[in-house]
Amino acid sequence: MPDDADGGGIVHIVAPFGRDASSMAAVLATAGLSTQVAASLEALGAALDDQAGVVLITEEAVAGGTEALLEPLSRQPTWSDLPVILLRSPRAHRRSPFESLLPRTINVVELDRPLGSISLLSAVQGALRARAKQFVVRDQMRALADSRSALARSEAELRLIADAMPELIAFVDTSMHYRFANKAYEAWFDLPVGEVIGKHVREVVGSRVWEERLPVMQRVLAGEEHVFEVSWPSREGRRRDCEVRYSPRRAVDGSVDGFHVFVTDITVARKALEASRQHAQELETVVAERTLELQAQMAAREASEAALRQSQKMEAIGQLTGGIAHDFNNMLTGILSALDIVRLRLEMGRVDDLERFLDTATASSQRAAALTQRLLAFSRRQSLDARPVELNERVGSMQQLLRSTLGETVRIHTEVACAPLHATLDANQFESALLNLAINARDAMPGGGALTLRCFPLRLGEGDHASVPAGHYAVVDVADTGSGMPPDVVERAFEPFFTTKPIGKGTGLGMSMVYGFMQQSGGHIAIDSREGQGTTISLFIPLVDAGAGPAQDEPATPMALGDGQSILVVEDDPQVRMLVTVVLEDLGYRVEVVGDADEAMPLLASSRPIDLLVSDVGLPGLNGRQLAEIARQSRPTLPVLFMTGYAEKAQDRAAFLEPGMSMIAKPFLLDAFSDAVRNAMAEAVQDTQA
Repeated sequence: MPDDADGGGIVHIVAPFGRDASSMAAVLATAGLSTQVAASLEALGAALDDQAGVVLITEEAVAGGTEALLEPLSRQPTWSDLPVILLRSPRAHRRSPFESLLPRTINVVELDRPLGSISLLSAVQGALRARAKQFVVRDQMRALADSRSALARSEAELRLIADAMPELIAFVDTSMHYRFANKAYEAWFDLPVGEVIGKHVREVVGSRVWEERLPVMQRVLAGEEHVFEVSWPSREGRRRDCEVRYSPRRAVDGSVDGFHVFVTDITVARKALEASRQHAQELETVVAERTLELQAQMAAREASEAALRQSQKMEAIGQLTGGIAHDFNNMLTGILSALDIVRLRLEMGRVDDLERFLDTATASSQRAAALTQRLLAFSRRQSLDARPVELNERVGSMQQLLRSTLGETVRIHTEVACAPLHATLDANQFESALLNLAINARDAMPGGGALTLRCFPLRLGEGDHASVPAGHYAVVDVADTGSGMPPDVVERAFEPFFTTKPIGKGTGLGMSMVYGFMQQSGGHIAIDSREGQGTTISLFIPLVDAGAGPAQDEPATPMALGDGQSILVVEDDPQVRMLVTVVLEDLGYRVEVVGDADEAMPLLASSRPIDLLVSDVGLPGLNGRQLAEIARQSRPTLPVLFMTGYAEKAQDRAAFLEPGMSMIAKPFLLDAFSDAVRNAMAEAVQDTQA
């Protein structure tokens, strides 16, 4: 049943005479008060509870005795003093005003009847307001009791948790006395928790530990938090490593009123860490020992591989020198024997038929020069005159040469690309490489067959080809229908002087020359061969911008010879120097010959006229290229003709030569040398006229 409007609870009415009870209830109801009518005091006592606000009874109700009312009132809680309003009957006026029907020990108010409704209502509302204050006290007491109960439960739970922890947990006040300690203190210090609380820190931890920790505790009480690790042996002397944390506690006003203590035993973790470090050190030792063993094994393997490479190198050098000796001995035999016959016949006075022997000596010399050129090509040390070329045209222009060289038993097919394929390389060396490959293909088809030359563009991505890097290439295939090669022969195909032909039928330098030429030109070469199915040699040549067309050689303008033009020759080999001098003098030039750059520089620095500098590239001291640079400091328009047998820096003519410079490779025929001198002189005249 809800409280009344004044918040004081239910009004219990006991008025057994007539309609008094219902009349009073009706009056109170008009003010919105809750009422409950009881037939007797016994019924009233049974109905009284915490919601009772006031008891309204008439004198007639207590005429038979008050025990039924006083007994439940005596059982009220301490906060309760239930108001009772007693309405006395009119005849009671004859009594003394000091005579009470109910004991003064209860909260009773006696009113005389007759009583108006307003007075009744005012008396009841006043009692209910007093009762409402008692309800406030009741609620406050209940809330306080609930808080104390919750606090007790919280403290019990906190104590349970703290006691379950193996760490030391405590609170120390500013006087250095323990105000809280968990059960772990009993195990650590053999003291009951009840004895720890209230003791001074020194009494619990001992004087030595107290003196060590006091400076830290003082800093914590000043507001600093401290965490540190210490060695704190147990009472039995066993090792115990601890992590100690002191955390200051601040009061509401911000001041430090003590500090919390947390001490964790980290012995197991420390031992595990030490064991891990020891294991790591042992592992490092094992790794170091194993590394030394592997290094020793690698050193031994490298020594073995070096010995094997040295053995293979010596075998290759032996094969190389044997092949060179064999071929050069044949060539030198032709040269020396032919010259001896010429000398013998001249001594005999016979000059007839000498031309045949001189032709033999010349042919043997040319074969020796070709052999040397192939060696330089293999070693990628030949001098290349790299220029822009169109590969389709170059391959197509070789048809007649290939047909005349390969014979009628070999059918030649050519497949060129629809679009031009531009590359930068030495056209003569490229044609020589194709000719070598075609001759090898012919030898692989002794009974005749088909030779196919294909030109096509190809773009390779990463990993598309095992031996060729990614790029945009023009591919030139030379394919035959011959006997093919087994895998072991394919692996050695590019080795110098390796050949499957009988002795005297090949030098073994053709494939190595092609390999060296492709490497020096920035290209690649690949072999696809199967026994009985033929062989395809693929040349991968980097493509260049189509805007760079083939260079057109302008014919040199011949000039009259024998006008005494001055030529300075710088050559360290006395025999070459003598022959070059004789040729130039016979051609009508004035020649000054020196052996090195040191002798040439005073002449170049002088005022004497010099129309052409002819210099060997490989000179002792300053080389021919450096000499030309010095010469052009004082003679900027001086034409230069370089002679080279082998010069590492002169491999790429386009990068080596400047305008007004040209080159001729040794060995050379005198006709070729005279043409080179004539062209160099003619270009100088053209440049001067321009």
